[in-house]
Amino acid sequence: MKTLGAILAGGRSSRFGSDKAVALLAGRRLLDHAIAALRPHVDAVVVVGRATEGQPMIADWPAPDLGPMGGIAGALRHAEAEGFDQLLAISVDCVHLPADLRALLEPAPAYLASQPVISLWPVSARGAFEAQLTESGDRSVRRFGNGIGARAVASDFVPPNINSIADLDRLAGL
Repeated sequence: MKTLGAILAGGRSSRFGSDKAVALLAGRRLLDHAIAALRPHVDAVVVVGRATEGQPMIADWPAPDLGPMGGIAGALRHAEAEGFDQLLAISVDCVHLPADLRALLEPAPAYLASQPVISLWPVSARGAFEAQLTESGDRSVRRFGNGIGARAVASDFVPPNINSIADLDRLAGL
């Protein structure tokens, strides 16, 4: 299976208070940590929702500010156009991922129960994502996944969830 990795980086970071993607952890941007964490699990990496030097930028679909669902829908469109079979999505604050992430999530569709944005989707789910966004307005990845029969995968891995400077400071102290 040819897998595209997508880092969802188009959020407003309103809870964080500034642009989370460029916040520094150990001297590197969170976005750079996320790229490095995702790269071993996929055939190619794209950044969704922001331009980043050296990385293809994919727009959210159908428009910005639709949360992770819009980012995943945009990435699925790109994956389909480029001949990928599936999409592995993470958020920009996923600076660590388990070594067995693909094994945990395959076969698609699946998501981590503790953090549904960390998810694996077949490219064939693109139409369902788009219908969810344009017809229902519901933007919950968990509800969408449950609606199409995606597996909610339990794992001992606790993904970082950096929603504030205090969360970032706590992670830096570990």
